[in-house]
Amino acid sequence: MFYAYSLGILLLVSGSFGLYDSSSDVVELTPSNFDKLVTKSDEVWIVEFFAPWCGHCKNLVPEYKKAARALKGIVKVGAVDADEHKSLAQKYGVSGFPTIKVFTGSKHTPYQGQRTAEAFVDAALKAAKEKAYDSLGKKSSSSSDKSDVITLTDSNFKELVLDSDDLWLVEFYAPWCGHCKNLEPQWAKAATELKGKVKLGALDATVHQVMASRYQVQGYPTIKLFPSGKKSADSAEDYNGGRTASDIVSWALDKLAENVPPPEILQLVGEETLKGCSEKPLCVVSVLPHILDCNAACRNEYISILTRLGDKYKNKMWGWVWAEAGAQLNLEDSLELGGFGYPAMAVVNAKKLKFSTLRGSFSESGINEFLRDLSFGRGQTAPVKGAVMPKISSTEPWDGKDGELPPEEDIDLSDVDLEKDEL
Repeated sequence: MFYAYSLGILLLVSGSFGLYDSSSDVVELTPSNFDKLVTKSDEVWIVEFFAPWCGHCKNLVPEYKKAARALKGIVKVGAVDADEHKSLAQKYGVSGFPTIKVFTGSKHTPYQGQRTAEAFVDAALKAAKEKAYDSLGKKSSSSSDKSDVITLTDSNFKELVLDSDDLWLVEFYAPWCGHCKNLEPQWAKAATELKGKVKLGALDATVHQVMASRYQVQGYPTIKLFPSGKKSADSAEDYNGGRTASDIVSWALDKLAENVPPPEILQLVGEETLKGCSEKPLCVVSVLPHILDCNAACRNEYISILTRLGDKYKNKMWGWVWAEAGAQLNLEDSLELGGFGYPAMAVVNAKKLKFSTLRGSFSESGINEFLRDLSFGRGQTAPVKGAVMPKISSTEPWDGKDGELPPEEDIDLSDVDLEKDEL
């Protein structure tokens, strides 16, 4: 049950207020009353900027009026004629119509939901709940319920997609499209499962028509792949997979495997090396024998094994590092390595601060079996000692050569006066 917060959904619409007659529950907002009613009040508002000549704005009117009627006494619904009040529209970065924003006092966020009365009501009640919990000094569970789908527009598409090295799947949708609505939960679930590997975006093709036209979008939803690495405007490929989350994830990972180069097997020579590995979903840590116990050919054979396995599991986007036995004692202690001799291996989830240790042989088949079990969620884990990632000592990188014993020191006894009975 909501406390009696008077919440307002503010609709800033460019054009005359003629789209909403005086009998509707949509509040007319203008530069003269906007701050008083919205930004300087305790109310929550959803705001749409419309233009009277805008077809999408006209189509929105029945659903918006229905939402205002349903929310009467709970949340206010308003509208601003942005065609008449251009300065107000510019102040809030309005570049297309309709633009809808959710206001809580002076704070505002873009509304990204469907353009239905039910969706507007859901957004209003969510904002109300967050405001009420904020007054209690607590965080609403809904405030963390954010989708991993990235909202794309004509203005940010080049920077986020084309100028990035990431692999992207982009959905071009229309808010009124039934198939798009059915896809939405599957798309969001896939985005979460692919986080850190493939980025999923969504672009409203009815508003951001420059990008929709460039990629010849003629039906909804249309899904395009933008490969990893350097891209051009012509890099897009058509998506031809299924419409369930598992279908999308499987198709994306197959494409990722085609595009992703094998990972580097890096020597741990400082903090930055482990930090980079820790940012990956998992970090594969190997401790190889000292160079005096295993010469250059021996060490290179171990590194070759790791390189081949890194290539095999490259679509997992794991990090791979190695250290010489005794060079990173903090690491060995934190991950309980070295107790059974060298070489040794542990796989770390730095976010959860948990690791799993290789108990089998340090061979290609033994490591492969270990990693395969981990990739399926099998295997025992333990907490990282101290609940923090270990400190890494700065060391010189290996020069690729065999080790050399330190020269023996010659002792000169010529100046020593020894009595005969001491001999």
